[in-house]
Amino acid sequence: MHEVSDAWLVGRARELNAVGQHSTTAGQHATIREADQLLAEAQRRGEPRIVSQLLRHCAAMRLTTQDAVSTADPLLDELLTHTRRHGLVVLQADAHALRGRRALLGGAEDNALTEVAHGLAMLDDELVPDRTLGRRSWERLLATALTDIGLVLTQLGVYEMADEVMGRAHHRIRESGGPHEIAVHMINRCRMLLGWGLRLERIGQQRDAATRFATASAIAVAVEGPWRESLFPRVSDRPASEQMPVLGAAHALAQPHAEHIPRLDVLRTLDRAIHPREKIIVAIALSRCLVESGRGPQAVRLLGNTREELTQDTSEPTLRISLAREYAQLTELDSADTNAALRDYAIELEAELWTTRQVRFSTLLTRLENSRLSNKHDAITRQALQDPLTGLSNRRALDDRLEALLSTPDVQPLAVALVDLDGFKGVNDKCSHAEGDDVLRTIAVTLRDTLRTDDFVARYGGDEFVVLLPGVTLAAAESALRRTVQAVDRLPGELSRGVTLSIGVVAMRPQESAAQVLARADAAMYRAKRDGGNRVAAFAAAEDTGEVTPVWIPPDPR
Repeated sequence: MHEVSDAWLVGRARELNAVGQHSTTAGQHATIREADQLLAEAQRRGEPRIVSQLLRHCAAMRLTTQDAVSTADPLLDELLTHTRRHGLVVLQADAHALRGRRALLGGAEDNALTEVAHGLAMLDDELVPDRTLGRRSWERLLATALTDIGLVLTQLGVYEMADEVMGRAHHRIRESGGPHEIAVHMINRCRMLLGWGLRLERIGQQRDAATRFATASAIAVAVEGPWRESLFPRVSDRPASEQMPVLGAAHALAQPHAEHIPRLDVLRTLDRAIHPREKIIVAIALSRCLVESGRGPQAVRLLGNTREELTQDTSEPTLRISLAREYAQLTELDSADTNAALRDYAIELEAELWTTRQVRFSTLLTRLENSRLSNKHDAITRQALQDPLTGLSNRRALDDRLEALLSTPDVQPLAVALVDLDGFKGVNDKCSHAEGDDVLRTIAVTLRDTLRTDDFVARYGGDEFVVLLPGVTLAAAESALRRTVQAVDRLPGELSRGVTLSIGVVAMRPQESAAQVLARADAAMYRAKRDGGNRVAAFAAAEDTGEVTPVWIPPDPR
């Protein structure tokens, strides 16, 4: 495992995610176990973007495995914390979307609305692509996040907004997606249109519903090309509509006919775990085809059995009502059950009407606006304490943190490091200040990503940074910072421009002021410079000269 590349880890996780969604329960658990091994390897390496993507795949796989859903909770929490810490906005928005899906699986529709509002608000602005990932990979992650949000909106029955969000995902996938991403997007869009059509039928808009069904059927035809090159496990000589329940159902709902019955019978009994939404859509499509062929009683039994099978499931509130409506309408063919069926349908309908579609939509808009305002407020607060060039904490934030640590009695041990860039002046002289700024941003990201969550990194001015490592001995801090030096040294030349790090680190003494500890760290840094740079120098207490420590004057920020 340690010999494979980061790209292979992510690619294999994508494959497992695709395979797991179309496997038996045993197969799903096998793919989860392998994905967990990939995650462990990614965490050992520590590259934040790779860890985030593996966390996302491992959580998503659990959400589609019926008896593993609860085990997704710690992964989703870790994904949200990890992406927030490393400023990975797109993956953080996706974490909110997956938490929304998890909330629906637990019947918590209100929580799902809140999560999806957070995710949407984060993707409102024109985001700057992550250069470390590359434009295409970043676009694919953005499309995935938008699609995951669209799926939650679909499950909530907020189809107009789901359509808009999936349209944004379509634009990204068209620019950067491969066959698998295109196939996944088209299948998800097909699923959304079918749910929308069934919802429109319930309010008497039959013509609009028929238009949605026809569009879904056209997508089911168009997906055949990318499907053949996707990661989905498949039988090569059979069309996708005979292997993907939602695609086969699209054709049947667009034009119910007896010819669809054999295919739908196969699709609803596939040798793999089938999601509740697929079961409902296929059952409704098959029942209509059975009625068209004069087999009404069989359609009634099919719908009744499907309702009983999904009694405990809460993940598809809108589709469940469509299923109840279909059953109630068909029991006219079996008058003994008519009253009970209509009563059940009325109960299901009233439950939804308690919070009508329009109220839900308005609630979502309100929470979305609140999330936007909260993001703006947070952004203003961050700007006051953030270096605009690197995104790290600024001098003011460092002073506040250091003073807070100094006033905490049990903060010891505390290591303080001063970081200076070797060769940075040459970058500005030989290249340009714009390229110098790029180098500073690259170094800032590397510093933040190679240290612990609890460590505090700030740009103090020019090409100097300060790191606070609470709860860490001097030896442990020196070892951690040495890994950071090595990480910068291994950066590609086009990113680092040959710049390396000289770091001085010291242990905070009792009763020491901020200026005194920074002065000692500065002296240690200059020792690292004198010894050739690209290294860490640690000053232990035994190295003190007894002289009065001068007050360190930081450089002016650029």
